[in-house]
Amino acid sequence: MLRLLIGIAAGYVLGTKAGRARYEQITRTTKAIVESPATKKAIDVGRRKLADSLDPTPKLEPLKPIDENTQLYVPRDRL
Repeated sequence: MLRLLIGIAAGYVLGTKAGRARYEQITRTTKAIVESPATKKAIDVGRRKLADSLDPTPKLEPLKPIDENTQLYVPRDRL
């Protein structure tokens, strides 16, 4: 039992010394990725696509009118 406690204590001490530096490195890398303009643009495009796909009203574009009372519409993705 004493060996187990000594092993846990040694692992904790060594892990915290090496672990803090690694934690800070991971934190800096994550912050750089999150604050990157490319990442922000990709997130914005993804949000717009998701919002468009969840929108219940289809995005329609008018085509040439058949007559003065009749107008044809087609979804944007089919133009």
